[in-house]
Amino acid sequence: MEKNNSIVQEQSGQELSSSRDGRIIRTSIISIAANVLLAAFKAVIGILSNSISITLDAVNNLSDALSSIITIIGTKLAGKPADRKHPYGHGRIEYLSATIISVIVLYAGITSLKESIEKIIHPETATYSVISLVIIAVAVVVKLLLGSYVKSVGKSVDSMSLVASGLDARNDAFLSASVLATAILMKVTGISLEAYVGVVISIIILKNGIDMMRDTLNDILGVRVSGEISKAVKNTITDRENVFGAYDLVLNSYGPDHLQGSVHVEIPEEMNAREIDRLSAQIARDVYEQHGVIITAVGIYSRNTSNPEAMRIRAELYELMQNYREVVQLHGFYLDEETKTIKFDIVMTFEAEDRQAEFREICGKVREMYPDYKVFINLDDDISD
Repeated sequence: MEKNNSIVQEQSGQELSSSRDGRIIRTSIISIAANVLLAAFKAVIGILSNSISITLDAVNNLSDALSSIITIIGTKLAGKPADRKHPYGHGRIEYLSATIISVIVLYAGITSLKESIEKIIHPETATYSVISLVIIAVAVVVKLLLGSYVKSVGKSVDSMSLVASGLDARNDAFLSASVLATAILMKVTGISLEAYVGVVISIIILKNGIDMMRDTLNDILGVRVSGEISKAVKNTITDRENVFGAYDLVLNSYGPDHLQGSVHVEIPEEMNAREIDRLSAQIARDVYEQHGVIITAVGIYSRNTSNPEAMRIRAELYELMQNYREVVQLHGFYLDEETKTIKFDIVMTFEAEDRQAEFREICGKVREMYPDYKVFINLDDDISD
């Protein structure tokens, strides 16, 4: 029965992945077509009007089209099934493709900044026709609509590359609007500010590239589990009967929408192996069905449920921890009368000035409070909310 459930789970994951990849690719193709057309129109206008800002805007559109092509390639490669060398699949390739896109954006920003500064040093007068201004205005509208569409699809399928492309397209619309305003100012007053606008455009492009690079590097390095996902998964687990708490949730990302990890649950000490096995399977199934997260291991904390001495000591320890601001949680407490041992975990925030020193102080204090017991305390990292 469990094997059949595993097969169904795997098939469901493959179907979701296929649907997601299809939406990303279709959206990217639409983005490529729109950006190539806009780039062609703007390049012609920029050359005919001798406008550096419009020409740079055209180059930016081409870089957006190239980014979409890389997104498609990355999505296709990331969709390859798991193999012997890559048992967790190839989903992290999407992070690599996002990194390449950010490098392209940075290169475009550096190049455009250099050309804009040269135009400031050696200015050339631009001339704009009414038709060129109309085309730029249309481009602004198209970019706004395209950016909104691409960003919304990116959010719905959890594609960082698409979200970044959508935000970039929206920014391009604002930049094109500034180019339009500069052109109108030039046509009405004869004052040319387009080289300076080119500098502003370049700086914004560079900022976008740096932001994209930072986000992708964070994903590659591994970041803290989002509070929303963490709380939702823990709530699903604690909804189960006989689960007093869910702790130490560790989730590893193997690509967008591909989270795997483990969790500890606190259960009554009276439960036997068969009941624990059944509960673990139910937890894994519930979490996957409700959140698409694969729980590969469920660790166990047993709780004293009928020992008054254990309840008293646990309450005293909770009270003691109130004196330590850096301690955000105590869990996994268990008192074993037979071996005269006390064990529990504490979670300390990373903002603690000296975590190890404070941990040693807590250990010493607890041992002083309960000299008749052997005390085992584990220091956990604050990795999830």
